[in-house]
Amino acid sequence: MAKLTVGWFTFTCCEDSTIIFTELLNQHWQDWTKKIDFKYAKTLRRSVDLGPMDVAFVEGAISSVKQSQKLKQIRSLAKILVAIGSCAITGQPSAQRNEFNQTQKAEIKTILERFDYADKVQKLSDLVAVDHSVPGCPMDEQKFLSLINKLIHAPN
Repeated sequence: MAKLTVGWFTFTCCEDSTIIFTELLNQHWQDWTKKIDFKYAKTLRRSVDLGPMDVAFVEGAISSVKQSQKLKQIRSLAKILVAIGSCAITGQPSAQRNEFNQTQKAEIKTILERFDYADKVQKLSDLVAVDHSVPGCPMDEQKFLSLINKLIHAPN
């Protein structure tokens, strides 16, 4: 059986699901490395040029044009895209600034400009097709394990 080629990507969020993912690796590394090639995961290895992958796990909301372009590139290269955590699925809490009043928007304007952020924060499904999602902030560990085990054992 061929290994599943996987990427783990993070956008605008607190990266709590990445921490959970890293902790899960402590428990499952021996088993998963026989079945999964974690090819694109900055928490595990140096960045490599993106290429085709079976599964892209994407954490975080999209808060800039640059992030939107990167997400679309990831989607174009992934057979399956999984939204990880609340920010990726609903945009919240990262998208709370979408509801700011004019005074609050004025207070953060320089930050948005400095980091080239868009006016609105978007959830992943606003921009690309999402095949699966793992809810929570941080992600629900059991639902993630169930999904990754399902993906490992699915026919390629």
